[in-house]
Amino acid sequence: MTELSSLPRTDKAEKKSPAAPRRGDTLRKASVAIGCVALFLMFSVLNSTFYQPSNLIDIMLQSSINAVIAVGMTLVIMTKGIDLSVGSVVGLSSMVAADMLSHGLLAGIGAGLLVGLVGGFLNGVLIAKLKLPDFIVTLGTLSIFRGAALIYTDGQPIYGLAKEFRSIFAGRLFDIPTPVLLALAVAALAYLLVRYTALGEQIIAIGGNEEAARLSGVNIERVKVTVYTISGVLSSLAGFVLIARIGAAEPIGGSGFELQAIGSAVIGGASLFGGVGNPLGSLIGALTLGALQNGLTLMNVPSFWQYVASGAVVILAVFADQWTRKRG
Repeated sequence: MTELSSLPRTDKAEKKSPAAPRRGDTLRKASVAIGCVALFLMFSVLNSTFYQPSNLIDIMLQSSINAVIAVGMTLVIMTKGIDLSVGSVVGLSSMVAADMLSHGLLAGIGAGLLVGLVGGFLNGVLIAKLKLPDFIVTLGTLSIFRGAALIYTDGQPIYGLAKEFRSIFAGRLFDIPTPVLLALAVAALAYLLVRYTALGEQIIAIGGNEEAARLSGVNIERVKVTVYTISGVLSSLAGFVLIARIGAAEPIGGSGFELQAIGSAVIGGASLFGGVGNPLGSLIGALTLGALQNGLTLMNVPSFWQYVASGAVVILAVFADQWTRKRG
């Protein structure tokens, strides 16, 4: 049994950060909430369409895919890792799911999830077991998974998805879009995992001080493989939402999602230095980026400049992370 209580004194403080936040963590959480609210207020003043209920629902709907991926990315970042392959997993798993839907709903969903599970597991094994750098591994699998998606259907999109599939991943439940409910459920479950389970404690301990966690009995390799596998499965789920919404699967689907997910996690309070993160905060981070893009679109800002603005916000979030760590 893992004995986290045997961690050195400084590391126990790191481990207990969710329950007894340090000053830096409190500043980080407050800045996330304040920044998100300020952004909504600013665009509401600049354009009255922004705060209309229909537009707010659109923002949540558009942010849902990014939010689901960002939750998995947050767990990875908390172990001081990174997963650059999530966008390619979205593309490959959605292509396989769309193709297998011809054999039934369960076959399509099962096959898509299996692709995400195997892809994430492969990343985890290469990083944790073979000790390869996470950045290089996931950059390599980003290319491998994208190439596999193109090879799978010779670069051709797949149309005509089953109505049942679209109803599940792009329909409504109690008049609420199911992608929004899915994002909320994923973030809530991940929060409970981090906050109340042994795995969550081990993720925080590894990100805080991997060597100390190892000495205390944490199975570093198993935890890392598990985290990357979760990230892969959540990327598959996000892929389902993507193809259900547009009604077709394309091999280039999910391109660029890795940067959006990393940005959402960092804006939401995850530290690239590891050991700190909150899946619910990542949900807010995804909403912040979604609101930024939506608000700029309403103001007729060209999409090229929207990329610039999104990148600037992510860099600002990283700067804030470093600043709060120094003050914490």
